Amino acid sequence: MDFLQLVASRQSDRAYDMTRLVESDKLERILEAASLAPSACNAQPWKFVVITDPELSAKVGKAIAGFGMNKFAKEAPVHILVVEESMNISSFLGAKIKDKYFPLIDIGLTAAHITLAAESEGLGSCILGWFDEKEIKKLTGIPANKRLLLDITIGYPAKSKRKKSRKSKDKVISYNHY
Repeated sequence: MDFLQLVASRQSDRAYDMTRLVESDKLERILEAASLAPSACNAQPWKFVVITDPELSAKVGKAIAGFGMNKFAKEAPVHILVVEESMNISSFLGAKIKDKYFPLIDIGLTAAHITLAAESEGLGSCILGWFDEKEIKKLTGIPANKRLLLDITIGYPAKSKRKKSRKSKDKVISYNHY
């Protein structure tokens, strides 16, 4: 599959086949892709806490599914928790000078790598930012002073692909001027 086909086929999957476990070799390739994501000044301001234990995965999923949101997360076989780590000095200085917080951009890039790598492995994924951060930190030992920014669920999709709905290109692309 070429890159545009990969991007076109990737979707946010919110139902997983609970009879199929994610193979460790596929998960390792996904994590390798995540670690190869670009970052400002090569700071790599992330740590991935990978939840594969079924009992812990169910508990993390319950903390993700709080407030009536993301109920499907309780049945996700894998959770990749993305924790923000410190910037290096170059990235920190650049962020101050340019008034841009590069770690959020960098983590967005690595999340894209994770989801596209999952798709290339025949797996589904969904990026989640709404969850009980304190409960997940308690369950996983993530230090209280760290920010847990994302949970990316991974598993074999239980539903078929949906048709994508996107704004027309003329509404999101312009050349040489706004």
